[in-house]
Amino acid sequence: MSVRNSKREELLRLQAKTLDGRLRVILQQGLSCSAFEAEAVLGAVHEVYFPFLTEAGRGGPPGSLSLVAISADEPSGKPVSECEHQTISLIIHRGVEDDKLLQSEGPTLFRCRRIPDLCQQALSQDALLTREDLAYRIFFVSPRTISRDLAWLRQHDPLLLVPLRSNVRDIGPVLTHRVQIVRLALEGKTMSEICRIMRHSPPAVANYIGTFTRCAQLAERQLQAGQIAFLLRRGRALIRQYLELLDLCRQDKAMAYHLEHLLAVGQLEQKKRQRRTHAAKN
Repeated sequence: MSVRNSKREELLRLQAKTLDGRLRVILQQGLSCSAFEAEAVLGAVHEVYFPFLTEAGRGGPPGSLSLVAISADEPSGKPVSECEHQTISLIIHRGVEDDKLLQSEGPTLFRCRRIPDLCQQALSQDALLTREDLAYRIFFVSPRTISRDLAWLRQHDPLLLVPLRSNVRDIGPVLTHRVQIVRLALEGKTMSEICRIMRHSPPAVANYIGTFTRCAQLAERQLQAGQIAFLLRRGRALIRQYLELLDLCRQDKAMAYHLEHLLAVGQLEQKKRQRRTHAAKN
């Protein structure tokens, strides 16, 4: 019986969460390439495109970091190498605010204060961070250090939701929070009220409400849950819960009123995007 090499397994999981790993999954699962063929195509992409990408790439704003993380819709228990991944951008350093935090509280409490926000940033982009992501990609410490930071957070704020992949498990809590946020919007709560109640950032709340609005627009065109999930690149479980909310709106006049408002705002935003796209083309 072979002995498990936990460090090698850890490195393989980290390797899978890269742009190369993401492309390998697409080639092997989407195009039915063998591992050898996928590696050959990957090498050709490096040779042809990467010199131009590295010269043209400008990166994100100061203090930001781009990394590849597991899609929030992937269930637990699935090998990382087979999961769908998302390329996300996180604001690691927020400027003077974080300089003061580091200076006054030190690196340990700095990590503890930043971890929930970073995990929420990832979730708002439909991805879930892991302890390894936080340890090796962001803070450059050991996973044990991150585990101690998370223990400190649980002790000092037991009600705080930190949407790590290990905490979310089968995505149920994330779906619940997404639906709760949309329901609060349908009850007429303002953005600031929703953020305070759910302890979520405004971009995350706007992302969830925007996805629900697009789901409602597609449902009006008589599309099925599977079709909507494919077009919006979201899990079927989430889309089914959004469709259940839409059914509830048809039975509640107050919720129906707020749904009409969300749809009107969504159509306005869509027109603005179309105008920007048209202007950019011309």
